[in-house]
Amino acid sequence: MRETLPPGDPTPEEGTGRRGRRDAVVDALLIGACLLVWAEAAVGYGIGLHERPGWPGWREWPDLPAWLVGPDLVLGLVACLALWWRRRHPVAVALAVGTIAAIAMSAVGALVVSMVGVAAYRPWTHALPPVVLTVVLGVPWSLMVPATTEERVATVATATLIVVACMGWGVAVRARRQLVERLREDVRRQRREHERRLETARADERGRIAREMHDVVAHRMSLLSVHAGALAYRTERAESGRAAPLDPAEIGEAVRVIRDNAHLALDELGDILQVLRSGETAPSGTDDHAGTAAPRPGLAGVRRLVEEAVAAGQRVTCELDLPEDAEPAGQVGRTAYRVVQEGLTNARKHAPGARAHVEVAGGPGRGLQVAVVNALPARVADTAIPGAGAGLAGLAERVGLDGGRLLHGPAGGRFRLAADLPWSESAPGELRSGMAEWGP
Repeated sequence: MRETLPPGDPTPEEGTGRRGRRDAVVDALLIGACLLVWAEAAVGYGIGLHERPGWPGWREWPDLPAWLVGPDLVLGLVACLALWWRRRHPVAVALAVGTIAAIAMSAVGALVVSMVGVAAYRPWTHALPPVVLTVVLGVPWSLMVPATTEERVATVATATLIVVACMGWGVAVRARRQLVERLREDVRRQRREHERRLETARADERGRIAREMHDVVAHRMSLLSVHAGALAYRTERAESGRAAPLDPAEIGEAVRVIRDNAHLALDELGDILQVLRSGETAPSGTDDHAGTAAPRPGLAGVRRLVEEAVAAGQRVTCELDLPEDAEPAGQVGRTAYRVVQEGLTNARKHAPGARAHVEVAGGPGRGLQVAVVNALPARVADTAIPGAGAGLAGLAERVGLDGGRLLHGPAGGRFRLAADLPWSESAPGELRSGMAEWGP
């Protein structure tokens, strides 16, 4: 009958019946050592240690009955061979060898190996019954065979000490194996956790790169699309005779705007790629842009962003109410810049020709409020600029990472994109406020 392995028992192949090459070599060596002990007993029985009468052709050990010599050797040999199954059935083998060792002195070697094995492969509560059974069954032999009382007491004490010592040895081996297995499991768990953190970091980095690429490409490409579309529209009307031909100055101005925005797009993409290649060594939340990465845009760039939109032909009004020479800590200023950028880009894409209004207000301890509002188009434009449709989702994630909240949607015939961002308390500066309007 196959023994069941206790739940949570960290024994590897020993309890499953599978035996590796190393285990087979170790088992063969142990069985060979036990057979040497058995052979020594057989030789001792044959030549005799004292001259005493016994079986014909045999000399016996002192006080050992002659009739017990044959069964002793046979059972001792069986005990040695039974050790081959000690890994698969350690308790059963220990019970069998302990019972044999109670009457067979030639099984002492097998007894030591089986007692150590059962304590090493099973919990001590499973190893204790074979140990107790071995000690109890060995008492009659210890009382009958030795000649004197002193020898009987010494035999019982020695046998008990040997069996208990073997159990202690096995418990120590098992504890060491469990410790090594726990350490290995800790290493595997830490490796899995490290891989999980790496995968999370890669996913976060991919998301950050995707947001950066969207912010740069969508904004610049929308400006290019507006200018190229206007140039194509004016050219078609001139060719059909519905409008006056474009003069060289107008064509040159449109081409220069397209060229400048293409250069800006390439420069900003180059900055992103430069950061990806070299890595940013400056800690998050600082203004120290280490390495060769260009400073990231912040609140100071909102006015320039509006001016670029106006230069592209977009009608924009802008209202700023911010402290003088103050910038929110960390990524908040950059996120506000991206909110304005996304709002203006969406207005160009989905409501071409509609007036947009940008409002940025706040201060230390008051938070930062950013809003971009534009009129809803009467219908979807036939020449609408294509997009992936993930800009607002990425922007909401960016705002959420900064501890803010993003709201967007139509209301009262207008589309509103608003972000409420935190701005921690700091030394307040003189407020600057004003309202400007650009565009036709």
